[in-house]
Amino acid sequence: MPTTVQARSTESRPPAPRTISGATTAVAKDLGRLVLQCEDRPRIIAAISQFLSDHDANIVESDQATTDPEGGRFFLRMTFRRDDLPVHLEDIERSFAQTMAERFDDAEWRFTEAATPKRVAIMVSKTDHCVLDLLWRARRGEIPIDIGLVISNHPDLAADVRSFGVPFVHIPVDRNDKPAAEEKQLQLLSGNFDLVVMARYMQILSADFLERIGCPVINIHHSFLPAFAGAGPYERAKDRGVKLIGATAHYATEDLDEGPIIEQDVVRVTHALDVAGLTRRGADVERAVLTRAVQWHCEDRVLRYGNSTVVFAR
Repeated sequence: MPTTVQARSTESRPPAPRTISGATTAVAKDLGRLVLQCEDRPRIIAAISQFLSDHDANIVESDQATTDPEGGRFFLRMTFRRDDLPVHLEDIERSFAQTMAERFDDAEWRFTEAATPKRVAIMVSKTDHCVLDLLWRARRGEIPIDIGLVISNHPDLAADVRSFGVPFVHIPVDRNDKPAAEEKQLQLLSGNFDLVVMARYMQILSADFLERIGCPVINIHHSFLPAFAGAGPYERAKDRGVKLIGATAHYATEDLDEGPIIEQDVVRVTHALDVAGLTRRGADVERAVLTRAVQWHCEDRVLRYGNSTVVFAR
């Protein structure tokens, strides 16, 4: 169970976790996924296809890419069906490690069950459009996630989040002692989730936090960076008369806003929009970009490679 965190609310500890899980996850019974990257070479797909066939698995979807057909890096995402997959998946993994992994000794690979949603925690400050969109889409079954916790450095969104049946924990951040707040956050997050989403969490996560969290962290920000970094980006965008606004979702790293990009989008704007209008358009783009990034990550469609990504989006 998560360690208790004292919060500035009527509750001294988060309520018993109740997750929101997508209804779509029930459709994927007996579907598995293999995600792999290795040095490109001949007969990779043939070998893996034969391996899955030998384990009575039928391939239903396959995506692959390479950085260079001669000595490049090869990326694969393959979906397969196997009767009673939960019973057999451990044996499939063990057999792959003993046979196939030896043939591709530089490979990074993993098997997952499509029917098992990723466990997700969300970090947020005061702005609600991204966190509420994720909660709403998860409840509708549009994204395959279980949202188990929302952490905020402000209490403002407690009622909204709890209306979805999700625990909300307020952990204030003292600018003079941020490590203390991060330690409390880590007590709740580390080892308990597959993904943490910064849904407009307006704090910089330390390198120590990112190293200890034990799972990927996805961040969303407006694409004015770095031209309009800091406070008031839409005000400055209005002053400059911008014609495009957008958003970027990326993995968080210790280099601020420099992590591998998962998804981006833009929308055209005109001089007729005031700051409030620009902000609304920006919020719409941020919601859409973050949702796609979270969905693709949780469907095992994103493969990280250095400071870049390969995204098998549909």
